[in-house]
Amino acid sequence: MMTTTTQDILARSPTARASARLELGAGRSISVWDNQNDRVSYRAPTGHTFSLYLHGGTGTRRLDAGGRRGWPGAVSIMPDGVSSEWAIRTPMRFVHFHAPDDILRAAFARTHECDARRLAIDDRTFVVAPTLAGPLARMATAAEAGDILLADTACAELVARLPEGEPCFRGGLAPHLLRRIDDWIDAEMHQPIRLSDLASLADLSEFHLHRMFRLARGLAPHAWVSAQRVNRAKDLLRTDLPIAEIAVTCGFSSQSHMTRIFKRQCGLTPARYRQLFQCG
Repeated sequence: MMTTTTQDILARSPTARASARLELGAGRSISVWDNQNDRVSYRAPTGHTFSLYLHGGTGTRRLDAGGRRGWPGAVSIMPDGVSSEWAIRTPMRFVHFHAPDDILRAAFARTHECDARRLAIDDRTFVVAPTLAGPLARMATAAEAGDILLADTACAELVARLPEGEPCFRGGLAPHLLRRIDDWIDAEMHQPIRLSDLASLADLSEFHLHRMFRLARGLAPHAWVSAQRVNRAKDLLRTDLPIAEIAVTCGFSSQSHMTRIFKRQCGLTPARYRQLFQCG
């Protein structure tokens, strides 16, 4: 099934123009857009989009929300699957940060050390939200400069400031089991990790561990372990360890294997990441 993001929809607009774009890997992206004299319909887009108006916006209305008008500094949140209608009359510039639901929830769970389902993403239009506006403004700067390290920092800051809800959980894993599994992954990352290893830690069958883990973390166990390996590699790439040694330490089968996974999740190779960190 073909999925359509807000970025895909804007790219088809006859008047919207992306002045800057930065791919962060794992389906995440930052785009700075200029638009005017347009009408945009987001029909059940996939992924979450966080928007900040950088310049203009007073001539922009959300038609399906009472025709409310924007302004410079206004923040909007367009959740996964929520449709909306917009009319843009006067020139404006805005930044969009887009992230798939599972990736955002996994980052939230990792940052807040909680169940991924606690992430609360509500449909918000033209709100004053300085805790989100700051990171989004820095994302725009990062996209325009091609500075992926600044973008990573701003994304981490935004995730840290997202609200935590109080959902009624069914299934998942208890916090102490999640901590036990994460501690074991951290200690055994240098070697292959099997689903049976994680299941035994929680005293569950492999089938039930896989299902419950995905509910709690937002990602399947293998994807979570892969993300943890990449995060460890990021830390080690800031040292003088050879990249091949880092690959072994983080449990990748080879340097080329780490490079492939790292680029998929981060949007650049380990060597390029190290170079940018040293230059920064």
